[in-house]
Amino acid sequence: MSDHLPATPAWPPRSAPRLFVETPLSAGAQVSIDGPQAHYLGRVMRVGPGDAVILCDDVSGEWAARAVSVGKRDLVLECVNLLRGREAVPDFTLCAGLLKKDRFDLVLEKACELGVRHIQPVLTRRCVADKLNLDRARATLIEAAEQCARTALPTIAAPVRLDALLREWDAPRALFFADEQGGAPALATFAAHSGPAALLTGPEGGFTDEERAAIRAHASAHAITLGPRILRGETACIAATALWMGGMGDWASD
Repeated sequence: MSDHLPATPAWPPRSAPRLFVETPLSAGAQVSIDGPQAHYLGRVMRVGPGDAVILCDDVSGEWAARAVSVGKRDLVLECVNLLRGREAVPDFTLCAGLLKKDRFDLVLEKACELGVRHIQPVLTRRCVADKLNLDRARATLIEAAEQCARTALPTIAAPVRLDALLREWDAPRALFFADEQGGAPALATFAAHSGPAALLTGPEGGFTDEERAAIRAHASAHAITLGPRILRGETACIAATALWMGGMGDWASD
């Protein structure tokens, strides 16, 4: 017979479901969950009394909580301890030409996973889509953040026209322009302009010659190339964001 006692299972388990909530979190705080989130916890994840749930409030960080009561339509969770504080997020904004719904959903999901701080949809002459449901977009970002264990939610603004974006641009922020007609090597350009950054990508049909000229003429803009092939709008967003995160963002410090 072994002299060693079995190891105590880690708590909370890695399989514990994760939720972002609007209630401020602290040790001992009780959080009431209802609606779709209660359905997800109770019916999909089968959370019962005593089970662990990971909660984030986008302010204090990530908390281990325990279910203290589980009803048919609601649950009450109690915060037990802080697991980690809210993550530091690189100052990177994605200015993405608005795409069709399914393709822009992909952009939102992957931007969240990659660590983008802010998303600014942009309307250009060749955009097929011209509207964005912000509530739905925020829900997509929350779901992505829960899946990839972010403790800070990206913010998203209402779509803005390209001319207004350029006119109201914050001058100290570098604007890296993914130009399908070519530019400077992306990684070297990123490294030459440290500090607050943004990436501008186009819609399905790309930028018009007039739009391209206006962007290139802007004092904060730096045209970059994303290789010898023409990338779809969503691919350009994902590829260039990943390059920046690897060279200048929080990937570089891992």
